[in-house]
Amino acid sequence: MGKISTFIAHAKAEIHKVIFPTKVQVRQAFLAVILVVTVISIFLALVDLLMSSIVSSVL
Repeated sequence: MGKISTFIAHAKAEIHKVIFPTKVQVRQAFLAVILVVTVISIFLALVDLLMSSIVSSVL
């Protein structure tokens, strides 16, 4: 029983050390991810279109 209570005490101490992000930080990270995913998706779509047209013209 002593090991379990020691484990719980250590777990609580570690949880108190955690710094959770604020709402503003979460919103900024979310917008950054959406922006990067959008830019990469557009880039890959353009590369796909270019490669498709090259292959179509060769065949």
